[in-house]
Amino acid sequence: MTSRLYEGEGDLPAMRSLLMEARSRTGDWHYAHVGEFLFTFLMVACHLDPHKHIRLWHDDSGRLIGYAILGEDPALDWQVLPEFEWSGLEAEAMAWAEASVAELRLHDPAGWGGPLVSGARQDNPRRIAFLEEHGFRYSGRFAEVNHLRSLAEPIPEPAIPDGCVVRALADGEIAERAAAHRDVWFPWSDGNVSTEDYVRLMGLPGYERNLDVVAVTPDGTIAAFVQGWLDPVNRIGDLGEVGARPAYRRRGFTRAVLLECMRRMRARGMERVCVSTGETNDAARPLYESIGFRVDNRYLDFVQRDSKPEA
Repeated sequence: MTSRLYEGEGDLPAMRSLLMEARSRTGDWHYAHVGEFLFTFLMVACHLDPHKHIRLWHDDSGRLIGYAILGEDPALDWQVLPEFEWSGLEAEAMAWAEASVAELRLHDPAGWGGPLVSGARQDNPRRIAFLEEHGFRYSGRFAEVNHLRSLAEPIPEPAIPDGCVVRALADGEIAERAAAHRDVWFPWSDGNVSTEDYVRLMGLPGYERNLDVVAVTPDGTIAAFVQGWLDPVNRIGDLGEVGARPAYRRRGFTRAVLLECMRRMRARGMERVCVSTGETNDAARPLYESIGFRVDNRYLDFVQRDSKPEA
């Protein structure tokens, strides 16, 4: 087994393939959906340097068997093929992350001074135990609820104000799409997406313009959006970043883009669709349930209590 840092976007197809292959053998929530992975990668590419913050592990034949991503907050995620789990790669990933964070704190204590965070699905006791062995404790601040829906069930027709349309993102709307994202998510770190950043997202493997669904008002304002991602191996779609601008909430726009994206996923052969949201998001959870989603799992957030240096 060998490891190296990320070398370029030529590594992304192998990382996507690892997730889809691993999911096909272990179930939906043991591994991240490829859509979740690609947005995580985008945040590292936009705000950090993936060549320093992503590490890859290969077997003796050169096959990718695992990777780790160190993002802002600082936050660590890793994914390993089932047959290589708990063979030492996880410990290497943790040691790499801890050493990297220690070095980053020397040069930027304000940006990297917080405790290291990570997470695990609630039905992954080995990963939870591993985190606890390394000083992590459940936090509950950023826990997520994972929802799942069959696309064999009827998809309701949306209702939006007269004159508005729901469709794929059009040419010439990229700056407006990035602005809508910022309006929904800023000032959180994953909301600071520029037009140039969004162009980079559109160039990632797996991005499909047809699944970048927007609700547009008569004056051309993008009122709400959702970015859909497909896992064709497991026939499951993922509703990625979802949101409506503050002035357009509770008017049916978010529901409309979700339903339209689900219809497009079904037309592409997806059998199920998943979506996740914060456990405390009392606005999103009833909306998802109203269009047929059910709670299927939870993602638990863990904080390494002893990772922040003493003042």
